Amino acid sequence: MISGNNVSHSHAKTRRKFQPNLHTKRFFVPETGNWITLMVSANGIRIINKKGIAAALKDATEKGFYKA
Repeated sequence: MISGNNVSHSHAKTRRKFQPNLHTKRFFVPETGNWITLMVSANGIRIINKKGIAAALKDATEKGFYKA
């Protein structure tokens, strides 16, 4: 999580947090015939659409983000 400032019209600064753009999404894995539910970012959804779910899960498992 990243933090920063809200800046008002008078330039008074108050602290704020930037939340990641996460979505809970179901994906169908044709190799196993199962549906899986993942919490992924918007960029993660684009990566899954580009590589395919099997390749994306393999990469995520190698990096320690997903445990099958």
